[in-house]
Amino acid sequence: QVQLVESGGGLVQAGGSLRLSCAPSGRTSSTYTMGWFRQAPGKEREFVAVIGWSGRSVQYADSVKGRFTISRDNAKNTVYLQMNSLKPEDTAVYYCAADQYYTGIDSRRYPHWGQGTQVTVSS
Repeated sequence: QVQLVESGGGLVQAGGSLRLSCAPSGRTSSTYTMGWFRQAPGKEREFVAVIGWSGRSVQYADSVKGRFTISRDNAKNTVYLQMNSLKPEDTAVYYCAADQYYTGIDSRRYPHWGQGTQVTVSS
């Protein structure tokens, strides 16, 4: 069972930046696809970004393109989400997810999840 631990959330003003990190613990592999999803109060969980195991394949939600960057350091077994130009509508709990084979944006296809980290953007 892959356990994921997110960190880096917090409170930031609109226009500011945050960097989220996700590091698997326990038995894991750097060949897993890693994704970021978020869930705002009263809304369904939505896709944010995903990165393939090599780091060459990435996808972003339209709402974050040009502002967020997903990356990974396989030597450290860590995936990052750099979030710039944050907006109040980015406020949500951000979750890291992993799968050994699936490389898409459907959250239901990811079996491994972290507990989430809160990101709050004030206006």
